[in-house]
Amino acid sequence: MASISTSPSRMALVTGANRGLGRATAAALAAEGTEVWLGVRDSAAGEEVARDIGRGVRVITMDLDRPETLARLPEVTGPLDILVNNAGLAHVTPMIEDPEGFGTQMRVMVHSPYELIRLYAPGMAERGWGRIVNISSIAGSFGAGLPGPNAYGVAKAALNALTLALSRQLPPSIKINAMCPGWMRTRMGREDADEPEVAARHVMRLATLPDDGPTGGFFKDGQPQLW
Repeated sequence: MASISTSPSRMALVTGANRGLGRATAAALAAEGTEVWLGVRDSAAGEEVARDIGRGVRVITMDLDRPETLARLPEVTGPLDILVNNAGLAHVTPMIEDPEGFGTQMRVMVHSPYELIRLYAPGMAERGWGRIVNISSIAGSFGAGLPGPNAYGVAKAALNALTLALSRQLPPSIKINAMCPGWMRTRMGREDADEPEVAARHVMRLATLPDDGPTGGFFKDGQPQLW
């Protein structure tokens, strides 16, 4: 999968950007000259990351557990060229026993990505260029047997379905894809896994696809995966 360098005029939003894959992706985009909004819940943590990454990085606070509060974000960020729906969380309790956790995971990993796409995709279409990357997981792949765990797998399966369905409705100038970053050395990951910067390189490929690049795909390590 070929990639292109982002233009200095490109604008990106990365959710869950104060640590892990979100932070690594924001840093990689900024290094290529893209202006980046860090979507975070904790503004102080976000500002610290922005200072570390450097020029062209700004912070916007958002609560993805309340999708109805996102409507005014475009008034602050202005138009976007790249949207990376990275934020996620995992409740491992059984779904029947944890309706609150089920609701939170669906709001953060399905409803809010949908809302952000709904808000920003029309502007991408109007300008004739847009890239949307939904950070998913093999945990939500029916092809892999929907391994879960619990509501996390259900939410990621729904995010995969949203990606595929929207690829049929968005214009060809907007490339929307999902990817599984695999295990990483993060708070939700494992100590023996790769650093987030490794997966961030694959996010970058999807975030900077050429005009003939794929859309509606699900990738891991740059390779197509079964839905």
